[in-house]
Amino acid sequence: MPTAWIEQTRPGGLILTAIGGWLGSSELARLTVHDDGTASGPLLSGQVNFMFARPHLPPPLGLLPDLNQGKERQAVIGADALTDWTTRFVVQLAAPNAQRLTMERDGHTEDVLIDVDSGSWAAVYEDHGRWTVRQGGPEALWDTVEEHLGRWQAAGAPPLEGFKVCVTPNGQTIGW
Repeated sequence: MPTAWIEQTRPGGLILTAIGGWLGSSELARLTVHDDGTASGPLLSGQVNFMFARPHLPPPLGLLPDLNQGKERQAVIGADALTDWTTRFVVQLAAPNAQRLTMERDGHTEDVLIDVDSGSWAAVYEDHGRWTVRQGGPEALWDTVEEHLGRWQAAGAPPLEGFKVCVTPNGQTIGW
């Protein structure tokens, strides 16, 4: 969310904005502006989705990484988690710059997350009831996703309306 919106709103004023990522799960946030130049408030839930404005479009993927490279392991959480709106929103918090592709490779469907900025990627697929992940780049993207989803699930998988958004001049956080 642009900090200029906070600067242009007097203390006590409300900002209603969509918050989401490139995985296609977004929500409305109702933020109250505070005297110290910050804003905070809850997500309203409701599975809101808007068309992105041009400045908010994801960067072009360019040339795909070699998906045969990287380290492979058994996945703790499968790509089927990406089919659920709320879970996908939580995944976006873990990997905010990730884009998702689905492709057929080697006789199975792979869900691929790519972070163009960092060059990190993860390809997750199911084979005979077992999920496998192969990752490459400087960050283990799916490890981060599994760790974040694990914390959310350990907290009882709170609904999105239990999340809080905090925006400061130094950035924003979204948590439960």
